[in-house]
Order: sequence, then structure tokens, then C-alpha cells
Amino acid sequence: MRPNRWSCVLLFCGWSSLVMAAESDPVVGSIGEIELRQSEVLAALGTMSPVDKEALAREPGTLNQLVRSLLVQQVVLKEALGKKWDEEPSIQPLLKSTREAAISDSYLKSLSRPPDSYPSEGELKLAYENGRAALTVPRSFRLAQIFVAEENGAEKKLKAVQQRLKEKPGSFGQVAREMSEEKESASRDGEIGWLKEQQIQPEILAQLPQLSVNMVSAPVKLKDGWHILKVLDVREAFTPIFEQVRVQLAQRLRAEKARANMQSHVSELLQDHPVAVNEVALSKLLLEVPTQAAPAQP
Repeated sequence: MRPNRWSCVLLFCGWSSLVMAAESDPVVGSIGEIELRQSEVLAALGTMSPVDKEALAREPGTLNQLVRSLLVQQVVLKEALGKKWDEEPSIQPLLKSTREAAISDSYLKSLSRPPDSYPSEGELKLAYENGRAALTVPRSFRLAQIFVAEENGAEKKLKAVQQRLKEKPGSFGQVAREMSEEKESASRDGEIGWLKEQQIQPEILAQLPQLSVNMVSAPVKLKDGWHILKVLDVREAFTPIFEQVRVQLAQRLRAEKARANMQSHVSELLQDHPVAVNEVALSKLLLEVPTQAAPAQP
């Protein structure tokens, strides 16, 4: 029987609704036949505040890792359910406690979540001014090294390194690749990377003010051996401007406010419902806990 005009219209409308639903809730990741949609990711993230959304937009790598972990979780879940693992008697107490913990935790978080309007612009700027000292980024050095380990023949090798650097002052990277005994940095022409002052050992830090960019230090003796340093770049201490730390400040203030709200609510609950523990019954309970059998002696 040929479908009439109205059935065609209905079929078309139904298909259009499916297409629109798919477009409004796109697939953001898949693994095999399992698809993860945008709504599922949002559910995993919970109700996000504008501040949290802005922070997430600045760190897309974090969201990528979340999607990957959710997909792996779905694969494991599918396998477990296929084997009826959720019906195992030993799992029932765990499912019960997990469900109860999830309900109470999410309930407390929902009650404690600050309004989206918090913190205000004034509160953010006040937190910035009060915390400027803590926000200061200390002086940092981008360093490279040639390392000679403390062992037999170390002094002879150290002299050979110094001789090559003296003959060809611009050969630091090549000498590091060929002679440095710290292989990871050696593979990068000796480069260690950026280090803040407090990350640098005192004996090495003491040498750095005497070195300008691209200068090479005299050998510095530490417990593990000799280190010859080259300063590749220097970044002086600075305090980020307000806009650079605005999102991080807002996140910190919201987290602190949420913790304070949660503690306040729990304190009120405890006032209305005092906790009582039967210490005698508790001590007897420990005797009922089965102890693991000692392994049989060979």
C-alpha cells in the first residue's frame, strides 16, 4: 500500500526531529560502537558555573582527557554488564554505599555551590590586591648543562670537556650531546629547561648571578658529580596583571566559598542531629572483622 501524503509528512517530520536532536547533541567521541554525546559529557561535568566553563575553554586538553576516560569507562562497563557483574552478591554492598555516597555528596555540593554572580568584580579585585605577594612569579633561569658523574676517571673526563669548550666556545650543545652523562638533557643539547630560583640547588644558584645569557659556568661540584652550566635565558620576577589571573582567582574564591558553605550546612545538621557512637559495640565489632589467613610456610 502506498503511504498517503500525511504519512509521508509525518515520516519526514520524525526524521527531521531526529536530525535536529543529533545536531543539538553531537557525538564528541567514540570507541568501537560506543558513542559519547555532548549531553553525557555535560552530565559528567555537572552543572558548571560560567567561571568553570571559561576555565575549561582555556584548557581544552583537560576536556579531551575527560572524554577519553569516559569512553574507556563505557567499554569496561559494557563488558562488566555483559557478564552480569552488577548482579554479583559481593558487589551489592558496594553499589549501595556508592549510590548513597553519590546522592549525599551531590546534594551537599548543590546546596553549597555559590551563585553564578559570585565573586563580584569588586571581590575579585580585592582578592588580587590582597594576594599580590603570593601571585608573584620568582626569577627563573633557562639552563643547559654538561654533567660528569662522580666516578673513576671523572676528573680526566671533566678536563677533556673543559678543553673542548675552550677550543670551541660555541660547541656547548655538541659537547653536551657527546659527553654529558645525563642522557635526557644531553639529547636536547644539554637543555634542562626553565627552573624557578627555589628549584635550583644552592651551589648552582650561587653561580648564576655572575653569568650573563649564553655564558658558561666553571664546573660546580655536587654530590652526584660535576655540572657545567650555560644560561640560555633569564626571566625576572614579575607579578601577573589582574586579567591574567582573573579566572584562577574566581575559581579559588568559588572553591573556598563552597567549602565554607558546606561546613556551615554540616555544622547545622549536626546541631539538629547529634552524633552518638557506642564505643563498647564498636570495640566488639573489630573482633568480628575476619583477619587474613597467614600464608602457608613452604
